[in-house]
This record gives sequence, structure tokens and C-alpha cells, in this order.
Amino acid sequence: MLNRRLNFMYLVHFLLFIFLSGCTTETSKKPNFIFLFVDDLSHNSVGYYGNDIVKTPNINELANNGAVFTNAHNMGGWHGAICVASRSMIISGQSLWDSQNAVTAWKSNDSVALSHTWGQLLQKGGYNTYMTGKWHVEVPAETIFQTIGQVRPGMPADNIGKAPIARIIEAYESDQETNSLFPIGYARPIYENDQRWLPTDSLQGGFWEGGTHWSEVVKNEALTFIDDAVKRDEPFFMYLSFNAPHDPRQAPAEFVDLYPIDEIPIPDNFLPEYPYKDEIGNPVWLRDESLAPFPRTPYAVKTHIREYYAIISHLDAQIGSILQALESTDAIDNTYIIFTSDHGLSVGSHGLMGKQSLYDHSIKVPFIISGPGIPEGRIIEDDIYFQDVMPTTLELADIRKPKNIFFNSLVDLIDGEMEHSPYGDGIYGAYMDHQRMIKKGKHKLIYYPRISKTLLFNLEKDSLEMNDIAHLPENKEIVNSLFHELKELQIVMNDTLNLD
Repeated sequence: MLNRRLNFMYLVHFLLFIFLSGCTTETSKKPNFIFLFVDDLSHNSVGYYGNDIVKTPNINELANNGAVFTNAHNMGGWHGAICVASRSMIISGQSLWDSQNAVTAWKSNDSVALSHTWGQLLQKGGYNTYMTGKWHVEVPAETIFQTIGQVRPGMPADNIGKAPIARIIEAYESDQETNSLFPIGYARPIYENDQRWLPTDSLQGGFWEGGTHWSEVVKNEALTFIDDAVKRDEPFFMYLSFNAPHDPRQAPAEFVDLYPIDEIPIPDNFLPEYPYKDEIGNPVWLRDESLAPFPRTPYAVKTHIREYYAIISHLDAQIGSILQALESTDAIDNTYIIFTSDHGLSVGSHGLMGKQSLYDHSIKVPFIISGPGIPEGRIIEDDIYFQDVMPTTLELADIRKPKNIFFNSLVDLIDGEMEHSPYGDGIYGAYMDHQRMIKKGKHKLIYYPRISKTLLFNLEKDSLEMNDIAHLPENKEIVNSLFHELKELQIVMNDTLNLD
């Protein structure tokens, strides 16, 4: 009888040990990551960030459930396609000019450089890695990620860049029909109530696939992957890259109808034309600036903003479907969701249309993270780079950050264990050899090397950067100090442009 009892007790303890071991394995499983990456979305074009017109209920809900960074930046670009540099930085974890060198190494099939990319680091850490959507990095996506969905290039085919610059300028000056130079919808509207372009017509070209909007294609791809990934033992990392709200901004009619053009306000910092557009690398023939005629008119800008908001709302609906699908699975409790954009967009602010500037509308982006342990509704005003998401996921996945990674984990900042931004020396910005910037505290200094022009803004008093105060005698010391610190940051960033 005693032996039976002992055997029974041993059996109970053994089963309890197996049960607890199973629980430990389940609860200690590495977290999943869903990276929702959009294109051309400025920080001020999301409802949660204070825009009372644009409708983004799902992004707002994601923000309510997580931590929101109000000062997330992109560092800039080395040519007009800012997203190439932005995406190269996030994949490499390296700063602007070093990431340009990383791309060169990737293209030469440098195995060490490739092994330090975001996707491969997580893969080596046991992750099932997946990418679908817009890529726009100068190596195939399959060299970075295990599984690839449908991938689109940076832009659809168009004629911009093929037309001689002189003909483009002549078309603007003569107000002639420009469809022979540009795809339908470019340089619109030429005149008040110009209706040649229909932003709901998929036949006009752009990001559609077999009659399905490309944002919906990415959403469908994501749902398929989630359905499979949650059944697997290994954690997953999803890199979901939407083209929206990049032009051509074609949204279904019901989303365009949400925004009657008469109800669209023009930006407070609207200008008909930027006074230094040529000197800063934004001439009339630059692709993004060619999207609207010169000089800018309120009607043209309102037309672009209407289409911008419409496709943002359509994008928001696709994100809602992805979040709903995840919430229907057990994986939701162990998944971090990060939402951000590669850079912002001017859409008429300062007389510009694109993102090739260092104003906040072009370099600041929304940045939201939710998931296990993330405080709900936490707002963090510290300056960061959005590319900090790469080392943040590494820390959350308990993967050591390689020494060559420039950007920093935000975990301690989110938890409140770090009181201030890791970028106390200032936020650096650059666009080719045309523009340089430093943002530190409440001040931002922008410098245009080709004309030795310095701009200074007090962002606390002038968040729209409308009042240049660099010329005021009382700001001479601030200008000199920031300029010196900008040159110090150049050394850190391996920026060889001589500002003297």
C-alpha cells in the first residue's frame, strides 16, 4: 500500500512538473512583431496627433492602447528618393551616410554586412521573418527576409525624368497641356476645378493589382501570413510596407467623399512658392515638386490634401482589418505592433509638395508602439529617430545589438527608466549637399550651404516654422552655438560636407 502511495505521489509530481514546464515554455516564448510601415505620412496627418479633419480611427485606437512618440524623425536622404535612404537606415541600423556604405556592401553580397540587417538578426534569433509590400532598398528583399510576399518597387513607371527639363519648365510657363510629359494626374490641377484627374479611377495607373488596391493587397497578404504564423512554434516578425499615402493617391470613391474640397483648409504655413527652392535642391523639375503647378494655388493644394486624407483613411481601414485579425488569435497577448512612416510630406506647406526638406512636416513622422508591458496612453515627447525601432525590437527579443548599429533601443525610455532622449547632442538632418539641420531643445537651425543661408526657429512658439529668427541680434549666440554643434554632429555621422 505504501509503495502504491509513493508511486502515485511520484506520478502527480511528474505530471505537475511537465505541466509547469509547458507553462514556462509558453510564457517565456519570444514576442512577435508586426511592423506597420507606411510611406509619406507626416506626423500632423493622423487624428491622434491633433489633426481634427483626417479620419484615422484604427490608428487612433492603436495609439490609445500603447506608447506614442511625438518627436520621431527621419535623418534625411542622399538623393531625391528620400525613402531609399530612410529604409536603408532602418534595415541596416546605421546612420545616413554609413547606411549608404552598407547598401554598397549588400550589393557586393558582403555576408557580414547582410548578417547585421534587421531581418537576418531576428532570423538568427529564432524568428520567422516576413516582408510584403513596398521595398525600395537596393538589394532584393529575399536577401534580408526568409519569406517574401508580393513586392512592389518604389514607384510605378512614369515619364518624369525622361522629359527634358527645358520642356517641363516650358510647359509650366506656358500653361500648356502636360499629359504628354507626365502621367495623367501629375501637375494637377492646372486651373480652378480642373477635372482631368479622377483619384478613384484605377485605369489611370498607379498601385493597383488586378483591380485590387495595393493597400488591400498588402492587407490580404498580411492576413494570410498571420493565419499561418500563429500556428507555428517560432515567433514571427512581419514587415508590412504600404505604398500609401504616397502618390498617385487613388482611393475608392467612398473615402474621397469623406473630404469635400470646400471643407479642406490650406496649411497655415502655405506659400505660393518657396523662395529658395532651387538652392535647396527642390527645383520645378524635381519629381515631387512637379505634382502641382507653379505658383501653388489654394485650390491645387486643397485638391492634393483631399486625396492625401482620402488614401490615409483607406489605409487606416486596412490596418484595422489586420489588427482585428490579430486580436482574434491568442498571439495578440504576445505581439508588439509598431506603426510609423519613412518620412513626412509637405503637401503645400512652405510652398513645397514633397519631402526633400528639413522642415518638421517632412522629417517628423508618427511613431506608435503597443504590446505586452507597454503603458497604455503613454506620450513621450523626447526626440528620437524612427529607425530606433530596429534596436528596440532586438532588445525586446533578447538579441544582442551589434556594435555597428547607430540607433538606440527605446525600451528604457518607454518604461520610464531613462529620463531623457539618448540624442542629447541634438537631432541631425541632411539632404544631399543642399541642406543641413540640427534640432536641440526648443530650437532648430537649418543651413543651406550653397547660399550660406541660416534659418532659426523657436519650435515652442512657432511649431509651423513660419518665423525665421536667425537674423535677430539677440539670437546670435544661439545660432553660433547650434552651428558649432551641427559641425560636431557631422563628425559623428561621417558627414564630409564642408560647412565653412
